Amino acid sequence: QVQLVESGGGLVQPGGSLRLSCAASGKIFSINVMGWYRQAPGKERELVTTITSGDSTNYADSVKGRFTISRDNAKNTVYLQMNSLKPEDTAVYYCNANARSYRTTRYYDYWGQGTQVTVSS
Repeated sequence: QVQLVESGGGLVQPGGSLRLSCAASGKIFSINVMGWYRQAPGKERELVTTITSGDSTNYADSVKGRFTISRDNAKNTVYLQMNSLKPEDTAVYYCNANARSYRTTRYYDYWGQGTQVTVSS
């Protein structure tokens, strides 16, 4: 089993910055893709950004140029640097990892519990 724990959310003014972290733990054999998703009130969960084990990245158009994803494979941790935040970025942000534990030969998707990001003056 793999557990994901996010941190770093909070309240920030428009134009401000926040950095989210997500640490994976457990009997991890390998992590393939890691990413961040978000869900605003009344809306469906949407992809924000992903990063592969080889550091290839993908971003939603709405965050390109403002958000940066990175990962530390040695620490099984993924980060999301969010700059120039807008009120429409307000949402619960969820960490996702496509990972394999030592107990299985398959990769599964794991989710964190979510962290609230609120952009407001």
